[in-house]
Amino acid sequence: MVSVFLLVLLSVGALSISVAQAQLPEDCEDVYKSGSPHNGVYTIYPPEYNEPVQVYCSMDCEDDEDRGGWTVIQRRKDGTLNFHRPWDQYKSGFGNISGEYWLGLDNIVAMTSLKKYRLRVEMKDFEGAKVYAEYSTFSIDPESDDYTLHIGNYISGGAGDSLKYSNGVTFSTFDHGSYSYTADRYHGGFWFTKTVYANPNGLYKWGRHLEARTGILWIGWKGYYYSLKAISMKIRPLSLEYVKS
Repeated sequence: MVSVFLLVLLSVGALSISVAQAQLPEDCEDVYKSGSPHNGVYTIYPPEYNEPVQVYCSMDCEDDEDRGGWTVIQRRKDGTLNFHRPWDQYKSGFGNISGEYWLGLDNIVAMTSLKKYRLRVEMKDFEGAKVYAEYSTFSIDPESDDYTLHIGNYISGGAGDSLKYSNGVTFSTFDHGSYSYTADRYHGGFWFTKTVYANPNGLYKWGRHLEARTGILWIGWKGYYYSLKAISMKIRPLSLEYVKS
């Protein structure tokens, strides 16, 4: 009788753990749907990843009729963090989640492996103007393929389509990748080719400067000689998709 009782307790316990695990948020969309409408740092549990991950969730996205549910994977805002870092750090992630940070390529792979996501890149200049660029789909391959980037159709938010040159391109840092020399020359890890059209992870400079392509770059908006004040990359599952006119 005692053995049967213990078996029942163990079964109930296992079921409770299973239910609890099933309810853990996999991304900021799950956080948003659970009733947390405020921007801030949250803990998520990407599928098929062994550890919880802290992320910044964007819940009041400007010019977004559907608002929240965006998981921030990269953010620059004040130049307090050096983004000229080696492969292993871009792989695992670095920075301050409430400030400037890079989420980590492995974390991004874990998030995007089982769901389809879209990408939004928001940016601001030193004169106070804001624009964005969106892409209908976003995913990256695992490290065995050097985290090759895949993006869908460009959706204009005034920024211009500077990321199209990175589509289908592998990731590079100064110590690894097909274009490590580009990453070294322009001081940041990203999906580079022989030259640079977008570099959210470049040197933090104050607006217009004399050395082309060396700052936080998005040429479709501000050209080669302007470093942005702020930029963030955020992703959201297509389950919160909407149609823009």
